[in-house]
Amino acid sequence: MNSVIQNAKRLIIKVGSSLVTNDGHGLDHDAIAKWSEQIARLRHQGKEIILVSSGAIAEGMLQLGFSKRPVDIHELQACAAVGQMGLVQIYQTSFETHGLHTAQVLLTHADLADRERYLNARSTLLTLLRFGVIPIINENDTVVTDEIKFGDNDTLGALVANLVEADALIILTDQKGLFTADPRKDPDAKLVANAQAGDPKLESMAGGAGTGIGRGGMLTKVLAAKRAASSGAHTVIAWGRENDVLLRLATGEMIGSQLVAPNSHLQARKQWIADHLQTAGNVVLDAGAVQKVRDEGKSLLPIGVIRIAGEFGRGEIISCLDESGKEIARGLTNYSSTEALLISRHKSSDFPGILGYEGAPELIHRDNMIVL
Repeated sequence: MNSVIQNAKRLIIKVGSSLVTNDGHGLDHDAIAKWSEQIARLRHQGKEIILVSSGAIAEGMLQLGFSKRPVDIHELQACAAVGQMGLVQIYQTSFETHGLHTAQVLLTHADLADRERYLNARSTLLTLLRFGVIPIINENDTVVTDEIKFGDNDTLGALVANLVEADALIILTDQKGLFTADPRKDPDAKLVANAQAGDPKLESMAGGAGTGIGRGGMLTKVLAAKRAASSGAHTVIAWGRENDVLLRLATGEMIGSQLVAPNSHLQARKQWIADHLQTAGNVVLDAGAVQKVRDEGKSLLPIGVIRIAGEFGRGEIISCLDESGKEIARGLTNYSSTEALLISRHKSSDFPGILGYEGAPELIHRDNMIVL
């Protein structure tokens, strides 16, 4: 079996903090130079590359004298502001030696949650690729807050893969790949060389947290692969210090763990809905509504709604939960939370008498809904 990277034209490459900063000891110029050389060679082979790089906070911590990752959000933002300068400078210098231009792109979840900003970000990235530029993407940690942060750059890499409809996501990490158990604790743990992205068994295998330098762990990588797969992007998780790892993957060599996307592709509008990390509120459905929505692909009618939580307006994205609290779908609501409270458990013929006007019969139309 060949690596899925061999035939991939548009690649998202994510590099973790521990690799970029040599396990937190400052930016690793030699490692960054090697990745830059490999990426340059891939560009000359005709592949389009977007690089998602962690490391700004870790570099800022070093510059500001922190011995461990700060907890205070403003201290984290200060570290990011200082560290981003050095991170971008070294990438620019490294790629210039290969005749390539780079562009810095900083994103927050708010940029992708707003439809207009989402489309603007997409257009900008696609234009940069058309000009042969290497976009260097990081989370905008200087302005981000707990409410809007991606939480890790694995998730950001997957969202960018969906945004530009990439063929594959390569996650370079300090691990050899995904193992059946933690290899540091279980000597019988085996590398998962090939699996289907989204397989629930992979999440139980991943477990655990990442290093003290970054925020990710193997679980975030498995979940990122699941998210990227919704737009048809395959994922490879590999050790970043493997010799010529990117070039060897591009020749078809199997390295690390390959998580293959199923054949299904979401429509662009539904992909945007699925990629929201936060929703404005949620509604709990009875068993009949769950069956209609999840199993039959029907719209959600207010009569099937048991409870409503949160404050939301018309056109906002809300989650649909079953009675156990599991999210089964999400979509754009036709009614505000105030209106939804009034019409829940009612038929559409009752709406004029309750609301004073005849609204849409659906709380969420199936065309504006994604089943999870």
